[in-house]
Amino acid sequence: MKISKAASASARRLFGLCHTGDRLDEAKLRLVAARLVEAKPRDYPAILSALLRLTRLAFERRQVTVESAVELDAASRERVLAGLAKQYGPDLVAQYLITPSLLGGLRIRVGNDVFDGSVKGRLERFANSL
Repeated sequence: MKISKAASASARRLFGLCHTGDRLDEAKLRLVAARLVEAKPRDYPAILSALLRLTRLAFERRQVTVESAVELDAASRERVLAGLAKQYGPDLVAQYLITPSLLGGLRIRVGNDVFDGSVKGRLERFANSL
């Protein structure tokens, strides 16, 4: 669905109103969406679509995927999550995966940021540099 500039701007404005501090407030977001559906302003389906996209992107930025070659113990998991919380803030949702092909180390994805400290990644970077 193609969204007009006006609908996109309205969605960004409404999305900005849904924040408390620097965090998205789900209650405010639900209230804004309900009021938008009630009022039915011009091009409101496009505004809702853009608002949904902005919300999805905000939640994806809070998702953390930690891949390791072996199972991490609880202390290591807490240390990794604490370090990420310093950089990205609290409220991160972590998912831990075991990927034996990494050989060792970690690959961490937070939203669109990827930190590859795995042995496999280092070997690939080394091979590309030759």
